[in-house]
Amino acid sequence: MLLLLVACLLPATVRADIRVSDDSGALLVLERPARRIVSLAPYLTELLFAAGAGRYVAGVSGHSDYPPPARELPRIGGGAGLDLERIVALQPDLVVAWESGNPAGKVGQLQALGLRVYRSEPGTLADIGVTLERFGELAATRAEAQIAADVFNRRLASLRRRHADSAPVRVFYQVWDRPLMTVSGRHIISDVLRLCGGVNVFDDLDRLAPPVGIEAVLQRDPQVIIAAAGTDRATGVLQHWQRWTNLRAVREGHLYTIPEDVLVRHTPRILDGAERLCEILEKVRDG
Repeated sequence: MLLLLVACLLPATVRADIRVSDDSGALLVLERPARRIVSLAPYLTELLFAAGAGRYVAGVSGHSDYPPPARELPRIGGGAGLDLERIVALQPDLVVAWESGNPAGKVGQLQALGLRVYRSEPGTLADIGVTLERFGELAATRAEAQIAADVFNRRLASLRRRHADSAPVRVFYQVWDRPLMTVSGRHIISDVLRLCGGVNVFDDLDRLAPPVGIEAVLQRDPQVIIAAAGTDRATGVLQHWQRWTNLRAVREGHLYTIPEDVLVRHTPRILDGAERLCEILEKVRDG
């Protein structure tokens, strides 16, 4: 049944009208602008809307809650629970996938079935503006996408100028507390830290979001610990650090949370999180 559905979607001929390279370096070719797009991650849904392509989104992953119209769209699962048959049944002419966040096997299956897949993995803040422009190309919403990219890039440039001469602050960024996880220097959150004059104490690790031990954090002795947290967890995610009074960040009272939606999603709203993070580092510098 799945193969039959896909067979009905494939064009008889392909005209190289739209050619865009994705973040994996693969060249994606569409014979016409995408008009039925399936998004496999909340941040991708948000980027599509920001690029003016929201009206062409046919299905989204779970937790796609921004902007509000995204909440009304059909769900195709999320994370490891992608529903391939539901995705194919939506008859997408484009699927946008999160390279490190979606199961590689399932994304590969979608491609093997003949669906066009754009693989996204913004590693720097500048990549967000580039992704907006690329989505504008794929959906033929170039004017809207360019406006969104320009606004984002101007705001980013302003933040860079404002914090260019800030003294470095050593930061431990906590992604999760059980198990304890952080980000490496290749993660976009580390780019946010650099924007604000922060130094990720685990910048040298290989994996994007590796687990770490308490002992490793104690050894690297950050000046501040910052955690992304939803409103339901904001008061408890850093509580376990209070017992480690020899840790500089604890001793000096520099434990902070930032709303996760505005920092962990690779979208223009990440600059809201960046401004909050920069404010936190200024507090640390002021003692």
